[in-house]
Amino acid sequence: GLDFFYNHSNKIRQIESFKEHIEASIELNMPIIIHSRNAETETFEILNDYKGSKLKILMHCFTGSKHFAEKLLNLNAFFSASGIITFKNSYELQETFRFLPLNKILIETDSPFLAPVPNRGKKNEPAFIDHTAQKLAELKNITKSELVNLTTNNFNKLFS
Repeated sequence: GLDFFYNHSNKIRQIESFKEHIEASIELNMPIIIHSRNAETETFEILNDYKGSKLKILMHCFTGSKHFAEKLLNLNAFFSASGIITFKNSYELQETFRFLPLNKILIETDSPFLAPVPNRGKKNEPAFIDHTAQKLAELKNITKSELVNLTTNNFNKLFS
């Protein structure tokens, strides 16, 4: 993916590498798991160039805008929620996940980072995913059990 937050690497090289990964994903018929930070426009423009291909997209640890999510839905993307959705100040992200269709959502730990509330600030671990699942279920107004079944089915569909 693309990360223009810290600018630790050359932007042009990041874009070239991203395209190489997309092409490998298509060739191998494997989903591409995308990290995008401070690069919504560039990420979408590049992915849109591959519209109509067999590209399977998973937006890892999605923190993008609702507008970005809407555009990515047109590319049949999936979105993974991390512990960030449990943070008190993540209202816009919570609204984006409330908006996203249930058949396009997955859940992740992003270990060792981004531990959900009530473990925020600690080293994240897979056991904490329960808190993220609970918050996502609340946002979607379904039970945690339903959410777990839906996200498992989404994972199996994406990675089949």
